[in-house]
Order: sequence, then C-alpha cells, then structure tokens
Amino acid sequence: MGLVRKLAAEGLGTALLLAIVIGSGVMAEQLSGGNVALALLANTAATVGGLYVLIEVFGPISGAHFNPAVSAVMAWRGELPRAALPPYVLAQLAGAVLGAWLAHAMFELPLLQFSTKLRSGTGQWVAEAVATFGLLLVILRAPAGRASSMVAAYIGAAYWFTASTSFANPAAAFGRMFSDSFAGIAPACVPGFVAAQLAGAALAVLAHRALGAFRP
Repeated sequence: MGLVRKLAAEGLGTALLLAIVIGSGVMAEQLSGGNVALALLANTAATVGGLYVLIEVFGPISGAHFNPAVSAVMAWRGELPRAALPPYVLAQLAGAVLGAWLAHAMFELPLLQFSTKLRSGTGQWVAEAVATFGLLLVILRAPAGRASSMVAAYIGAAYWFTASTSFANPAAAFGRMFSDSFAGIAPACVPGFVAAQLAGAALAVLAHRALGAFRP
C-alpha cells in the first residue's frame, strides 16, 4: 500500500502540473491579445506558483518527483528503490497525459489532439540539457526544507533564459505532445528533448559529485 500511495501521488501530482502548465498557456494565449511575451509571463507565473504548492503537498508522500529524470537520479542515489523506478515513470507519464486532457476539458477543447508546434534544433536541445542540468543540481544541493521554493524559482527563471522555455522533464514533454496549444510540442520533437534532458541530468550528477556530496 505504501508504494500504491506513492504512485498515486506521482500520477496525481504530474497530472495537476501538466494541467497547470497547459491550462495557463491556453488562458494566457486567450487573454494576451497576441502578445507572446505577456502570454509566456503569465504561463511562467502560474507554473512557478503551482509547482511550489505541488511539491509541498506531495513531497512528504512520494518525493514529488513528477519527472522521470528526477526519479532516475534518486534511484541511482538509492533514495528511491530501483524496483520502484519503472512504476514511478509509468505513473508520471500517465499523469502527464491525463493532465493534458484535464486542461482541454476545462477550456472545452477536443480532448484527443497532437501538437503541431515544432521545437527542434541544436539550440533547443542545448537549452533542454541546461534546463535539466540546473534543475537536478538544485534538487541535489538544495538545503533541507528549501527544495520546493528553489525548484520553483529555478524553473521560473529557466522559462526565460532557455531557448526551449525549460521543459526539463521527459514526462512534461510526453504530456505536452498531446496538446496542440501554447505549451505543446510536436511528437517528432520529443525524442530530441528527452535525450537532451537525460544528458543534462547525468551531467548534474557528475557536477554534484565534483562539488562534493555535502548537502546542508
């Protein structure tokens, strides 16, 4: 039952995260009058606030990973049983798709759709590697009790300093390909994003070890 609760928390948390990201993108696009910068700012603000709350709520239950790259690193470190990694990832991927559908339902959009927004190229891949590298480094080195605020703040910043607007999460990329909206990504572009994200996570582990394993 302990694992079931954790998987439920990961699935629900990831679903709500994707609903926040996609839903706020739809709302922002509707209200911004074509101003993409304003739409991205609104999308960022909603994501930062929502991510902080979700980590605080679900962290005590499952660790609030909501992200296969985070779960993989936690399993490698022994903080997540390796046998729990596959079900964690499946729960996150399923939650991501459900979150996209939930956002569509709220805005009366077709539930089943695929994104046509192309996000590809060297710059985008480098950006995703950088975004995920920073996210994992923050998680690994955040002082006890401060990870939720630091992760939310970092993602908010990375929305703006990365060319990809910082997906930094294979589950987010997977879920967002099912939404032809402001936050979407074309399915053909997802493998490149996921490869870059996993590379960034691996580099973060190496950097964390090089800096010393001490965690305040």
